[in-house]
Amino acid sequence: MRTVRLAQPADFGAWRVRARALAAARVRPEDILWQVGGDDGDLFGAGADDSVEADAPARTLNVPRGFIDLAAQAICHSDPERFGLLYRLLLRLQDDPHLFRVATDPDVHRAEAMARAVRRDLHKMTAFVRFREVRDETGAEAFVAWFEPEHFIVERVASFFVKRFSSMRWSILTPSRSLHWDGATLHLAAGATRADAPDGDAIEVHWRTYYTNIFNPARLKIKAMKAEMPMKYWRNLPEAGLISPLIAGAPRRAREMIMNDPTPAPERHVRQTRRHPVQEPTPLDTLPRSLVEAAAAARDCARCGLCRHATQTVFGEGPLDAPVMFVGEQPGDHEDLAGRPFVGPAGRLFDRTLADAGIDRSRAYVTNAVKHFKFSLRGKRRIHQKPDAGEVQACRFWLGLERDFVKPRLIVSLGATALHALTGHAATLSSLRGRDLVLDDGARLIATVHPSYLLRLPDEATRVRESARFLADMKRILALAPVMRRADAAA
Repeated sequence: MRTVRLAQPADFGAWRVRARALAAARVRPEDILWQVGGDDGDLFGAGADDSVEADAPARTLNVPRGFIDLAAQAICHSDPERFGLLYRLLLRLQDDPHLFRVATDPDVHRAEAMARAVRRDLHKMTAFVRFREVRDETGAEAFVAWFEPEHFIVERVASFFVKRFSSMRWSILTPSRSLHWDGATLHLAAGATRADAPDGDAIEVHWRTYYTNIFNPARLKIKAMKAEMPMKYWRNLPEAGLISPLIAGAPRRAREMIMNDPTPAPERHVRQTRRHPVQEPTPLDTLPRSLVEAAAAARDCARCGLCRHATQTVFGEGPLDAPVMFVGEQPGDHEDLAGRPFVGPAGRLFDRTLADAGIDRSRAYVTNAVKHFKFSLRGKRRIHQKPDAGEVQACRFWLGLERDFVKPRLIVSLGATALHALTGHAATLSSLRGRDLVLDDGARLIATVHPSYLLRLPDEATRVRESARFLADMKRILALAPVMRRADAAA
């Protein structure tokens, strides 16, 4: 029997070194006793060997992609048999490299369940840690939190809190390990007790008041709430004492909300509405009879609130018989000022890519799912904001008219917003990109990214790779609509 001692309960690095040496020697799992720190040895472990060689084994060990990540997560589980389970999997993978494809295998199933439990515990810790303000011996501000994780995740979650609260001095105390951040260096320390953490601070009064006021009894779903915030975490949350009374009083408060008069709108909203009244959708008997009439009618569109701040409506442009229609998200700053779609930086990249693909843009109809520029002010700059579902829905009226008048055989959606506006459902762009799609009117659909996505990519390698994918998407157009080929482009 060999005894292997690890310094910490989640010491993956040490486990990996020892496991490799043992597996290279083909030591059987049942002949190994895994221990942590100064745990007592096995009563029947006479002759146990602590001197497991950590040198690189002569025999090469191979494991499939993903095993290392799974083992690094599962080793944080509180199950004392985790080390032996992972070692047994390591040995079995040498004889059966496809073992992880057998989801019903007991060892595989158990290891994956451990990893899921650890990931869930990590998520709960990042969600339910509550800091309380304290003062040190010098009177300086610091923050202390108490948390009781189910598994040994403290070291694994430390980077999240360092990044999130880098400007604070804080400590997170748990029964197994504690974290202390002084603003520059992270220190790991021994575990603590609940008595070592503060009971509360002054700000919690305001937090409980806020929590009470945002609680909506009409939307209460107790099972969903308990699934997301299990009751075992309640005892360490400042708002926990409010939860039961709020649940008990929810039916009464919901009835009162129904019986009460609606809350009047703020006066500033009333003034804004008077200056810019929102029009009702155009009645069916006054629908535009041509694309020119539709563009003229859209200039006065007030179907949503975006018209109040945008410079002008930016309608689509292109030939009436265009075989291909490109649909983007919304006009940007340059388009809002020029009154034409795709004339800014993203539009110039779009033009270059079409040219590289051999496509004649002048034969295409180009438009956006939303016709007004949505932005927020940052100093004197207007920063793009993504339109919400209501704004996209309001503008589907105009997009529908464009499709009816142009009748393109092929539509290319540029970005997720355009895809949702065309399909009417919330399928992800990644799930539909590259697939053969057909819309309700029989038009073919190609789903790809918006050119602005390429401009926002952080590094050159990613930008080159994604630009090549975008160009490949554009080249698919010629396979479906050869008439779009430029006269000077090679066949």
